[in-house]
Amino acid sequence: MQKTEGGIGMKTAIVTGGARGIGRGIAEHLLAEGWSLALCGSKSLEDPAVAQAVEEISALGTSQEEPPKVRYFQCDVSDPQARESMLSAVDSEFGTVHLLVNNAGVGARVRADVLDMTEENYEWLMKINLQGPFFLTQAVARRMIAAREAGEKAPFAVINTSSISSTAASISRGEYCISKAGISMATKLWAVRLAEHDIQVYEIRPGIIKTDMTAAVTEKYDRLIADGLVIQNRWGFPDDIGRAAAMLARGDLRYSTGQVLMVDGGMLIERL
Repeated sequence: MQKTEGGIGMKTAIVTGGARGIGRGIAEHLLAEGWSLALCGSKSLEDPAVAQAVEEISALGTSQEEPPKVRYFQCDVSDPQARESMLSAVDSEFGTVHLLVNNAGVGARVRADVLDMTEENYEWLMKINLQGPFFLTQAVARRMIAAREAGEKAPFAVINTSSISSTAASISRGEYCISKAGISMATKLWAVRLAEHDIQVYEIRPGIIKTDMTAAVTEKYDRLIADGLVIQNRWGFPDDIGRAAAMLARGDLRYSTGQVLMVDGGMLIERL
């Protein structure tokens, strides 16, 4: 059995949206550091793309002396019953969860001026990007607190994936920006509430990351990056976010709860 810090129990992380894009980058780096993974996503494991991704992620851990466990759970994070069913299954399969990575999210269903945004599209996105992660954190935090009160000494943490859009306004996808700004505040709220239980909460704020979500705007961002939008002069990749998440999961910034880690290539540095 893998041991956490202090030799207690198995390190287990829930990674939402963990079979693709940024979530997969995070999952792969956590796996490399010995974390067992409860991956969840809205699609079924019967989906060939999901099955292949989970198989490939699992294979990365087989070379370790004690290979971490990797399991996939179908879960629409916007659905309270689906969240609880997923957590019950994770409880049975893994026991204590030491890390929650709130990564699952969607882009605006229709890119439209804020004057034309519909309530239907706003509500759909907010339930997935903000409401679901907030109440998933609530449910996991209650479990973490109970484990801590039962004597668990190992580190606990929550990592929220937001976006530069939490502060950079984009009027063609205002609902997305609002959801990510909400994630930023949720990070602060949970950091304050959970500090007394020695549970750290962090936010990773990615910049322009090359994933399937940005595939439709590749040409636009290629041009903007070439024109100097990002001072490191390249796209970000899921691997960049994975490295950041692994650092936080290790506890390298244990005395920095509530902080934001910018992974944007310096894009939002104020310049003249």
